Amino acid sequence: MSSLKNDCSLFSRLYIASQIRHGDLDEFFQHENQACPPSLSQMGDLRTGTKSDLMPCLENLFTVKKDLSTPRVQVNILDGAAIINMLRPGTAKTFQGYATDVFVPLKVDTRSKRGKGVRRRVEPSSAVPGNWQEFLRINDNKTELFSFLASNVADINTNKHLITTRGTGVLCSNRQDVSALAPCTHEEADTRILLHLQDAVQQGYSKVSIRTVDTDVGVLATASANSLNISELWIAFGAGKSFRFITAHEIAKALGPDRCVALPMFHAFTGCDTVSCFGGRGKKTAWDTWTTYGDVTPAFCTLGAMLDPRAIDEWMQPLERFVVLLYDRTSTEEGVNQARKQLFSKKGRAIDGLPPTQAALIQHT
Repeated sequence: MSSLKNDCSLFSRLYIASQIRHGDLDEFFQHENQACPPSLSQMGDLRTGTKSDLMPCLENLFTVKKDLSTPRVQVNILDGAAIINMLRPGTAKTFQGYATDVFVPLKVDTRSKRGKGVRRRVEPSSAVPGNWQEFLRINDNKTELFSFLASNVADINTNKHLITTRGTGVLCSNRQDVSALAPCTHEEADTRILLHLQDAVQQGYSKVSIRTVDTDVGVLATASANSLNISELWIAFGAGKSFRFITAHEIAKALGPDRCVALPMFHAFTGCDTVSCFGGRGKKTAWDTWTTYGDVTPAFCTLGAMLDPRAIDEWMQPLERFVVLLYDRTSTEEGVNQARKQLFSKKGRAIDGLPPTQAALIQHT
């Protein structure tokens, strides 16, 4: 906090000095006074926000299924990582007991900031750790547990198609061809789930449910609903009192094809697990800004599918205008550098309340 106050004081003194010496104030606001811009970082670390605030914005576009009765679907896709966090061992004493008595019945019926844990080998006869959440904080523990549970799921004797990934491989029952799924090199569950969704559609299923607690999965699923030949896509989202069924297919219709394509880029641009959010500007504010400034949609559409960073310059004008409105909805400025000058000199905003410079915004994009 003291460091931020010192930076604010330094910025103010530099501004006054530029005025007294008749310096170029436009150029002054083109530069950050720190190595990491305060609008996009927290003392050099990613600036984190509450990404789950985006889901209510999407849900408000269409009625959410309030009751807990499961929609009638043909395929259920489960986020295994979320499931094991919700399913504590209970009375299970060993990992085999956990797999047989806790994890498998559910299947049939339907990193450093996270703290420190203890490494433990996952064997059928190994005792289940007393502190389940601490155990799951170690990546190696989770990797071994996922592999162990996947093998148990594949061994279930059932007339249903059970498909699970184990590492880059795919295990399944009652099905031979898994070429559309393997090898599965996706590191995150988000995109693995979308791979299973696409495969389900290709197999002829048109009513699918996804069980997750991750906003990223909800965003990707909703964005994909329009492009897939699917009649119903439900997201069983949240846990406890916040659990509800989200009608992703109806939300996708309300969004329209362009905004569906733009949605993942909008989500990433305004802050996700690996991208900083804008200081003091959450998902609700960003969503409202997008709603009023639709001219940025083509930029989100194009950049979301673009792999060449050199093409970003072509779309910076609408992105800058979007960020300007994010910080000041009444501003007439087109660029972030001009908005920084106006907000600081005319409206008395502190340095941590200013948008990033154009150079910082390009790097962020």
